[in-house]
Amino acid sequence: MCVLFVGGHYTYARVPLFDWLRPIFGWHRNHYDRLGHIVQGFVPAIVTREVFVRLQILRKTRWQPFLVVCVCFAISAFYELIEWWTALASGDAAISFLGTQGDPWDTQEDMFCALLSAIAAVVLLSRIQDRAINRLATRTSS
Repeated sequence: MCVLFVGGHYTYARVPLFDWLRPIFGWHRNHYDRLGHIVQGFVPAIVTREVFVRLQILRKTRWQPFLVVCVCFAISAFYELIEWWTALASGDAAISFLGTQGDPWDTQEDMFCALLSAIAAVVLLSRIQDRAINRLATRTSS
């Protein structure tokens, strides 16, 4: 949530920390926007998986990782549509709102960041999340 607040305060293209990192890494743009989209994939993956596990939505759990990633990718795509609709409605203000910084592939790169981070969340945290859910279930049942 802090990532969204900071990006909203400065606009994603002008977050000071990432402006400071630009010359160090030779970046041509402020990549704070990418961090926002990484979080946009990672957090919904954990939440979606939690809902799937706790509510036992799937009988065959082999499909669970795939469907969690699909939900996250759909959320990312929908967010990009909202950005586009907002740009159409706001006219000239769209340039600062979108924060594409002249990158014609910004939308695709944003969605790719969300996709990769959703996959990473599922791969890296599924076992940890399962253990936490099981501990919670045993506490509430006793």
